[in-house]
Amino acid sequence: MRHRHKGRKLNRTSSHRKALLRNMVTALLELEQIETTDAKAKELRSITERMITLGKRGEDDLSARRQALRVIRSKKIVAKLFNELGPRYADRPGGYTRIVKVENRRGDGAHLSVIAMVKEPVTFKDMKHKRARLDEETRLAEESERKVEKEPVETPEEVEATGEEAVEVEEAAAEEAADKGEVAAEEPEAPVDEEPEKKED
Repeated sequence: MRHRHKGRKLNRTSSHRKALLRNMVTALLELEQIETTDAKAKELRSITERMITLGKRGEDDLSARRQALRVIRSKKIVAKLFNELGPRYADRPGGYTRIVKVENRRGDGAHLSVIAMVKEPVTFKDMKHKRARLDEETRLAEESERKVEKEPVETPEEVEATGEEAVEVEEAAAEEAADKGEVAAEEPEAPVDEEPEKKED
């Protein structure tokens, strides 16, 4: 029985195996796709997904950053993990990598696989957890409501303010008209030349 015998030995000592997987995780997070043997890819997947879960905890989580630095060999890659990869997979509840089998290696016939980061947007099918699915449904419903919303209705105070403005505009127009009338009254009318009456012969 294999009780409590977790993981593959990969025909290496524990220190060699640990160093190998740390290097591979760093390379995968940097390049987002590498080719290796089936056994190494399956071991690598669990560690990589654990690192991305740490990255989803946010840039400000110092404890998560230190845990990631225990495994990843580069501070630059850790920065990428927390700034870029964590937000990218914020809505995806696991399954951040994909393993695709390719042809056997020519030298020793080893089974090869390509392990790559998933780049497609998350869908309802990927959301295995009911809570995540419900959150996504509520988010979509809110977005649709925002699109359907009509123009905001004016409050009674706003209506009163606009009415007062209209009254002020009318008063100003009336004053201007009155001023123009007074000016017209003050101006003397121009004398009209009366045509001489024609004498009838």
